[in-house]
Amino acid sequence: MKESLAMVIFLGFMGIFAIVGSVMNWSWFMESRKAAFFVKILGRNGTRIFYGAIGVAVLGFAVYGYFNPEVMHSRRLGI
Repeated sequence: MKESLAMVIFLGFMGIFAIVGSVMNWSWFMESRKAAFFVKILGRNGTRIFYGAIGVAVLGFAVYGYFNPEVMHSRRLGI
């Protein structure tokens, strides 16, 4: 149970971080080595939308995992 709660908290922080980074248009966030690939392909505003959508999705996974903790625990699923 503690592992799934830790994963939910981690996913929540990562989702919020991606959303805030895209909304605030942080230069260091958009000029990172990994984001530079998407900036070349999508442009800066497209990358902001992309990272915002990823942040919303990850935050949604965290909320879903909070209300369904059995999904977050892989040993119960036999994986």
